[in-house]
Amino acid sequence: MSDPSDALQVAIYDALVADAGVGALVADRVFDKVSVGDLPEMPYVAFGDFQVLDDGAGCIDGSEVFVTLHVWSRQRGTREAKQVVSAVRKALHEADLALGSDHRLIEIMFRDSRVFFDADGLTAHGVLTFRALTETAV
Repeated sequence: MSDPSDALQVAIYDALVADAGVGALVADRVFDKVSVGDLPEMPYVAFGDFQVLDDGAGCIDGSEVFVTLHVWSRQRGTREAKQVVSAVRKALHEADLALGSDHRLIEIMFRDSRVFFDADGLTAHGVLTFRALTETAV
C-alpha cells in the first residue's frame, strides 16, 4: 500500500495545474522542489511539508494528512501573493480529488494561510495549510 500523502500530492498537483484561476496567475509553475540556484519565474507554488496521522477506526484504515503549500512572488507588495493564495484555496477547498486505486479522499479542507515578506525584504511568501481525510480503498 502506498503512502496517502504521495497520492494526495499527485492529485493536488493535477488540480492546481488544471485550474484556470491558478493557471492565470502561475501558468504551470507548481513544483515539488525548487533549487535555490535555479529559481523559476515568479509567481509560483511549491509543495512544503506533509504530516500524516493515523485516523483509523475499527475496520477503517484512515489517515489525516496536513499539507503545506508555499506561494512565492516578487511583485511589489503582497497583492499578487494574496491573489495566488486565494486561487489555490479556491481550487482545493472541498475539491473532489481522485487519489488513485489505493486511497480515497473523504474531504480536503482549507485550514489557514498567511502572507508575509521573506527575509530578503523583496519576496512575498504565502503559506497555506490544508487538512485531508483519506481512507484505504477496499
